[in-house]
Amino acid sequence: MSARAKRLALSLLAGAILLFIFLRGMDWAAVGAAFRRADPLYMVGVVLATLVVYLLRSWRWGYLLSPLARVPLPRLFSITLLGFAAGLVVPRAGEVLRPYLVARHHALRTSAAFASIILERLLDLITVLLLFGLYLYALPLPAAQQRGPFLIGLRTAGALAGLGALVVLALLVMLHLWQERVLSLFDRVLARLPQRLAGPLGRGLRAFTGGLAVLRAPAPHLLAIAGQSLLLWFTIGLGIHWTNRAFGMELPYHSVFLMLGFLTVGVAVPTPGMVGGFHVAYLQALTQSFGIDAATAAAAGIACHALSNLPVLVLGIIFLWREGLTFGGVARLAEGQQAQEPETAGPLTMGVRG
Repeated sequence: MSARAKRLALSLLAGAILLFIFLRGMDWAAVGAAFRRADPLYMVGVVLATLVVYLLRSWRWGYLLSPLARVPLPRLFSITLLGFAAGLVVPRAGEVLRPYLVARHHALRTSAAFASIILERLLDLITVLLLFGLYLYALPLPAAQQRGPFLIGLRTAGALAGLGALVVLALLVMLHLWQERVLSLFDRVLARLPQRLAGPLGRGLRAFTGGLAVLRAPAPHLLAIAGQSLLLWFTIGLGIHWTNRAFGMELPYHSVFLMLGFLTVGVAVPTPGMVGGFHVAYLQALTQSFGIDAATAAAAGIACHALSNLPVLVLGIIFLWREGLTFGGVARLAEGQQAQEPETAGPLTMGVRG
């Protein structure tokens, strides 16, 4: 069995286990009744919010890339949708595909573009943890909030996760500020390796550190990125809030700040389409934190997952076709079999339709 097949098998197994946990003991008659009572107008709103989310992601990505290259927003939007759609089929594929495609047509290296994805993920994590912390430590808790040891555990976990994210951000800033010193140290380490390994690793590391150039951008540029991140996650939260309202949950908007923390952990499990992890996290957030009955929480989780992913998958397939790619080709790219620097790479041939 190839390495890719083993990863796929493990991903499917993890998804199956999480789905079993989600489905175990579920009252499907009650779930069906919850769907019949759901307000379709709110569901339409969730789809619209989803499209705005990816437009905001593209807008922010352009700001992260701007010290390296100016990429038109429509191009970023299509690549973003394509990348996230690919990630729904091949876990983590979008993190490789997006930088490759943006570097393919613009004057920057793939590894430098990949650095922008690392920063994007870190910004997402910091923003989620900020909102999570605001909910736990600053904002008034909803009347439905379950208190006691569970809440204490959430506060401890949130504080530790926030500290970890800040440490990673500090390391990236240090890597960029003391770039030559760090690269000199790595050069001494790489000198002990064969040239066929040391050369590509050294060039890749230098391009990656170059991709962190946005960390030296003027303060207004950095503030704009911070504002974009907040707007992005407020919109993601709006989609979750409208889903909950569709199923009759009278929770305040800021309750989604807590749910975002749960969902971030759930989708971190690399399952195809985030199936299983998202559903278990949504169910646990509503039942354990707010005392929502399991059937209503499960129905809302299923609806939120579908409404926030199916539009992305449909549009992503369209853009995939326009790029001349297939999901098989995307899987091979994610495995790193044909990832090359754009200065030397020809057309993206894996999975190209004849």
